Amino acid sequence: MTFSSEIKKEISTTECTRAEYLSELSGIIRTSAEIKIYNIKIQTENKFVANRIFGLFKILYDINLNISLRKNYNFKKNEIYVLELKKDTLKVLRDLGIVNDKNQMLRIPTDSLLSDDELVRAYLRGVFLVSGSLNNPKTSKYHLEFLINDIEYAKFLNDLLNQSRMNSKILHRKKGYMIYVKEAEKISDFLRLIRAYNGVMYYEEIRVYREKINMTNRLNNCEQANVEKTVNTSKKQIDMINYIKEKNAFDLMEEKLKQTAEYRVKYAETSLMDLSKIMTLELETNISKSCLNHRLRKIKEFYEKIKNQEEK
Repeated sequence: MTFSSEIKKEISTTECTRAEYLSELSGIIRTSAEIKIYNIKIQTENKFVANRIFGLFKILYDINLNISLRKNYNFKKNEIYVLELKKDTLKVLRDLGIVNDKNQMLRIPTDSLLSDDELVRAYLRGVFLVSGSLNNPKTSKYHLEFLINDIEYAKFLNDLLNQSRMNSKILHRKKGYMIYVKEAEKISDFLRLIRAYNGVMYYEEIRVYREKINMTNRLNNCEQANVEKTVNTSKKQIDMINYIKEKNAFDLMEEKLKQTAEYRVKYAETSLMDLSKIMTLELETNISKSCLNHRLRKIKEFYEKIKNQEEK
């Protein structure tokens, strides 16, 4: 079972008020159904979604939908559940804010179905059940999407998501429009919004684990970069010292600079901080990192002076 299916299985048992059930069913029908005046048809490959839709009609209208199975011979060859309502369709469509009193189709639901936060949650839960898809954070990139047929409804849903600060965006596809969310925290917020609490726990556990791994990798990369920087800096300093020696100018430096140069060559791959500790211990006098920095700058100045004289 896919991660999306697990989430849909969980939220398909959510208990709500009658008003929330209406909003959820409205989201389901408006998003996925083939609607005619005397027939409403919904198709889904998910048996938990099919059971949820069947149950909502039973709870709200005491209607048993006609339900049948047919084979889907595309790709995975899954079975498709076909649910049909062939009576009282106009009453249901008006009740769900999908047609008005003149039996004209509405592009977006009536305000009464989205009049408070809980009804918005329920509506989005219905939309996710029939058009939502969510990658497993354990195996894929963070990605939540909804596939929608027309642009006006896609914009409406995108606005509805962004009212809840989901930072969703719309992308045009060949067969409609994709509304998507890429941020891990926002996807977790959406799961919480539709009451997929087990999904939230799993998602957060994987997200935190991945963030720790990423942080460890960043720290390792940073440490490696620091090591490489130390080695490169040390090599340049040693090359300068060797150049001074080759020009027989080493003994012209101050005693402290010669001492520092010898230790730099002896401990070639040691960081400046560690080198200061080694010198402090062996020479029994406090030599700080800033002190070493100062001495090495003096050595560099001496090297540049020697080199300029040679070039003249």
